[in-house]
Amino acid sequence: MKSAKYERLYEQIKQYVQTTPDIWARLATIEAVLHHKMQTFFWTGVYVLQDGELIVRSYQGPVACQKLRKGGVCWTAIEAGETLIVDDVDQFPGHIACNPASRSEIVIPLRDREGRIFGCLDIDSDRLKAFDQEDEAGLKRILTLLYD
Repeated sequence: MKSAKYERLYEQIKQYVQTTPDIWARLATIEAVLHHKMQTFFWTGVYVLQDGELIVRSYQGPVACQKLRKGGVCWTAIEAGETLIVDDVDQFPGHIACNPASRSEIVIPLRDREGRIFGCLDIDSDRLKAFDQEDEAGLKRILTLLYD
């Protein structure tokens, strides 16, 4: 069921992002569509690497941490170079609680055309165990639209 929804969202987002090649406009559009169409998404945003720091670029949802200290889910995913799904953020060592309502999280590293990581897509839910491999696959497919 989730995969079918991600497929519909992919097609919808594809239409929106064709109007500009600008990656930041595309990411902002992806965030907005996902945040408003996926009921379990409490916070949807992008953090980018700037001068060795992880800084919020854009997001949908409650006010976010502007800068993430080392550790936490986003840094762990970026340093590992792979998606990280956390069923219960309270059980994650070093979790950075930007909002106490966040209960679970998925973070997908963002890569430029050459494959270098430049940031991450970070999605929080106010529900435990909100994310799985179906979310990962759907979100990764949607992120291919950054360069199509």
